[in-house]
Amino acid sequence: MKNEILHDSGILKEENVLLDEDPIINDPDKKRSDYYVVERQTKCPECGSEDLIGDYERAEIFCTECGLVIDDNLVDMGPEWRAFDHEQRDKRTRVGAPVTYTIHDKGLSTMIDWRNKDIYGRDIPARNRAQWHRLRKWQRKIRISSSTERNLAFALSELDRVSSRLGLPRSVRESASVIYRSALERKLIRGRSIEGVVAASLYIACRRCSVPRTLDEISEVSRVTKKEVGRTYRFLSRELSIKLMPTSPIDYVPRFASELGLSSEAQSRAIEIIEKAMAKGLTSGRGPNGVAAAALYVASVLLTERKTQRDVAEIAGVTEVTIRNRYKELTENLDMGITL
Repeated sequence: MKNEILHDSGILKEENVLLDEDPIINDPDKKRSDYYVVERQTKCPECGSEDLIGDYERAEIFCTECGLVIDDNLVDMGPEWRAFDHEQRDKRTRVGAPVTYTIHDKGLSTMIDWRNKDIYGRDIPARNRAQWHRLRKWQRKIRISSSTERNLAFALSELDRVSSRLGLPRSVRESASVIYRSALERKLIRGRSIEGVVAASLYIACRRCSVPRTLDEISEVSRVTKKEVGRTYRFLSRELSIKLMPTSPIDYVPRFASELGLSSEAQSRAIEIIEKAMAKGLTSGRGPNGVAAAALYVASVLLTERKTQRDVAEIAGVTEVTIRNRYKELTENLDMGITL
């Protein structure tokens, strides 16, 4: 059995390994990846330089220092055609949309277009339109054939609606869809509302992807109470063994600053203030959105981009009293040149 083994010298060589001498068979505790490792060169084996250039016209990788050709059998994994604008790319591509977890069938089902046109754009004859109507109807029925698929289709449409209202990116939607699918496979949906599980999945996904949203924000657009979202979130994190780190106040700064119209310099100053406060333990036991709001308020005062405490409190979803308390703690414990 012939395998490629990466030696200490950094050069790929081929060695014959007999089946009865296979180290995996002799040592079952070892993984096959421990012995057979093949990876692209990142260093020249001749002079040790890391300045390598890929010439894809000649399918070669060579060193710019000594000229050694390191690899001469590159494979171009792209399409064989070229496109110079978006219209050409759409015409020449032969693949569909990528697989996504935000659709109940992962986007792999066939759809019959509602327009009575064939693949070439010609009108379908009138004698065949009744047949196409029946095909569309049966296609819609068989696309969602079980109660599980119906549940998933409704839940993912609700997830898409809530995500759009919150302005969440695609990565968060994909992560929330995977969490909901895991809960559905474990039969954790029984006895709970679909909207509540969707909201809890979104809350977990937001914290995982460092795009935090508060329970108040999610409950406001998801048609369930904050108490139910929190209860379902704790249930899912326990049953699915999801470990989440506490939300950092820094994660809230870009969104709050954008909504307040503050400059990038104010964002940077607020992040510096939060990092100093975290180093001194001033953020422990404090709500992260309140700390972020207070840091932005301090930064706006220092940079003469002053915003009122009411404006900051409305954006952050906290009270003005919270802003004043956090502001007082920051100015008293950090040397920022601000007198109360």
